Amino acid sequence: MLTSKERAYLKGLANNIPAIFQIGKEGLSSNLEKQLLEALEARELIKINVLNNSLLESKEVGQELANNIEAELVQVIGNKIIIYKESKENPKIKL
Repeated sequence: MLTSKERAYLKGLANNIPAIFQIGKEGLSSNLEKQLLEALEARELIKINVLNNSLLESKEVGQELANNIEAELVQVIGNKIIIYKESKENPKIKL
């Protein structure tokens, strides 16, 4: 569980990164979750864009993704989701 200071720090780091995944009308899939885990292992902090044609709400998607891949949901703002998970082999972000 992230503290408010850790969450604020991660939000600041996420301002400068582009969204590397998009979730559309297909919604969540096991393949997407696998790709997210690989990206989190490499980057630790990722931004996801929920497209307008998605049938799901951004908050629902963010919470479900975080639960499914055992990561921390940092923030959901508009159609952007920010997720953090510490890398097991090569941690880069110090909290």
